[in-house]
Amino acid sequence: MRSTPSRRATATGALIAAAALLAVGVQTGTATATPGTTAAAAATAGAKHGAMAKQLTPSQRAELIREADATKAATAKELGLGSQEKLVVRDVVQDNDGTTHTRYERTLAGLPVLGGDLVVEASKAGATESVTKASTVSSNTLKAVDTKADVAPAAAEKQALGLARADGSKKTEADRAPRKVVWMAQGKPQLAYETVVGGLQKDGTPNELHVITDATSGAKLYEWQAVENGVGNTEYSGQVTLGTAPSYTLTDTGRGNHKTYNLNHGSSGTGTLFTNSTDVWGNGSPSNAETAAADAHYGAAETWDYYKNVHGRTGIRGDGVGAYSRVHYGNNYVNAFWQDSCFCMTYGDGSGNANPLTALDVAAHEMTHGVTAATAALVYSGESGGLNEATSDIMATAVEFYANNASDKGDYLIGEKIDINGDGTPLRYMDKPSKDGASKDAWYSGIGNVDVHYSSGPANHFFYLLSEGSGAKTINGVNYDSPTSDGLPVTGIGRDKAAQIWFKALTTKFTSTTNYAAARTGTLAAAGELYGTTSAEYKAVGDAWAGINVGTRDGGGNPDPGGKVFENTTPIAIPDRGAAVTSSVNVTGITGNAPSTLKVGVDITHSWRGDLVIDLVAPNGTTYRLKNSSISDSAANVQTTYTVNASAVAANGTWSLKVQDVYTGDTGKINSFKLTF
Repeated sequence: MRSTPSRRATATGALIAAAALLAVGVQTGTATATPGTTAAAAATAGAKHGAMAKQLTPSQRAELIREADATKAATAKELGLGSQEKLVVRDVVQDNDGTTHTRYERTLAGLPVLGGDLVVEASKAGATESVTKASTVSSNTLKAVDTKADVAPAAAEKQALGLARADGSKKTEADRAPRKVVWMAQGKPQLAYETVVGGLQKDGTPNELHVITDATSGAKLYEWQAVENGVGNTEYSGQVTLGTAPSYTLTDTGRGNHKTYNLNHGSSGTGTLFTNSTDVWGNGSPSNAETAAADAHYGAAETWDYYKNVHGRTGIRGDGVGAYSRVHYGNNYVNAFWQDSCFCMTYGDGSGNANPLTALDVAAHEMTHGVTAATAALVYSGESGGLNEATSDIMATAVEFYANNASDKGDYLIGEKIDINGDGTPLRYMDKPSKDGASKDAWYSGIGNVDVHYSSGPANHFFYLLSEGSGAKTINGVNYDSPTSDGLPVTGIGRDKAAQIWFKALTTKFTSTTNYAAARTGTLAAAGELYGTTSAEYKAVGDAWAGINVGTRDGGGNPDPGGKVFENTTPIAIPDRGAAVTSSVNVTGITGNAPSTLKVGVDITHSWRGDLVIDLVAPNGTTYRLKNSSISDSAANVQTTYTVNASAVAANGTWSLKVQDVYTGDTGKINSFKLTF
């Protein structure tokens, strides 16, 4: 079974990034942010109800996982996996129309396959409609992996310890001894060891270094740090309501029993649960230990409410279980981070222990890393790492608008109140990321080599363009002026719709190795399901990606190609290695022959487009080859506009898009076919 393209190296397990934000102190009381009903209504306005995620109770989600687990062997067989390959259910999302998106990890002869994750979309009736995979490697290639190691585990551990030592760790043995895995994230699968070394990094951040060692040669294949750094101080959130337990502890019984603990400047363990003689926490000053706790507790509550009320997700994992927060980590620690291994957020107190990093958007940013880890598991490296970081910025921005806090109105500036640069400027700008001096405005071929906090820039820019459009405007008193890389305008669809599209793509389309090109494909697919492939929302997604140099606009870059359009939007299934199918349009009212620049718009979803041969057939039978099949064309989907010189044939009559799948193993459908004269 072939799959969607392998992007960069992938990882399973913790995916951590500290929000690059700062702090100021918060006081609590008993007022609450605006309920999420308005935001939820705005996000769903105009969307197809059936394509929206169903709000599952934890027990409903558990039942779907149980059902998927009971049928995983049959699913593996249907997908053409080998006899030694097994599926492991990781997450299930269900739409209102009954469509179910099941996310699987994979094993080979009992060994975890890193980069082997996939998402299966099935109809309400249980029929598989699409499969999205993290790796292009076929099961036949995977079957050939020799599971006998030539290198001893001790050699892999020694290598990992040496690499961790360079990061500051003083550990003399691995926290997780070398385990055999199949490394499938960078092309041809191979037997390897994964070793995890703990300790502390040089700046006091917990160390969780994963090292992949070739089990045949002993060479290092890859490494990633599961705990990443950021900088910042908190924003002032004013008086807010906190969920607490009687007698009084910072235990939010209405939100999965989320708890907030005091590490009291320690760097390990859980710390002490905050307790009080009254239900008033903090005094607005960072010198009061409860103030940082109140801010972190509030941020966690708002983020929980946003995901539940707007996206129907109850808790980070969707299982109704709250994470926990730890404040006052270390001394002079200018950082905040999420750790999937403890399922918790941790906040330092900043320089001089005077500015706790417990802002609302810090909490939302960090908790979103948890959501990403529980869904797409975007590895925190390369292009997927930039998308991981951008996802946290995107959803943190959405939470900030959702909270509607009078002391901190929603904006598209990250860390705007913290003065990290000492001159009043924000940390990051979503309308033009390069204004921070390091982030990138648009995609380019080497962006995967840039630090993920800066390679996230294009995705942040995409989200701004999709939400608000290009050009100059003022929102909540902040001035923006967003350019596009192709010099053409983008019309925004509103932040709520943009966030809904991104979240649906994250939870049902993205995998551990998704890169920018695949993110475009995934968000277009999500927009098509929510609003239709002929909608303004779908067009805006394509235009916004073109605005950051990912793909081109419909019509080859012309936002308004003009001419008369004939389109067929009836979905047509493409049989796997079967007979050709056609989508046809009847052209009338055109004088003379077709133009020499006939625009042929093609929208096909397919899990391996290299299987496809695509032709345009004129009314007189003349055939124009648009695309040949190619085993090396490993991307998914065909969503583009071709230009054909059809000036030799008459325009009027029936034109057909002819599509044939010539290889076994993948399926898809024609979504739409359009001719522009």
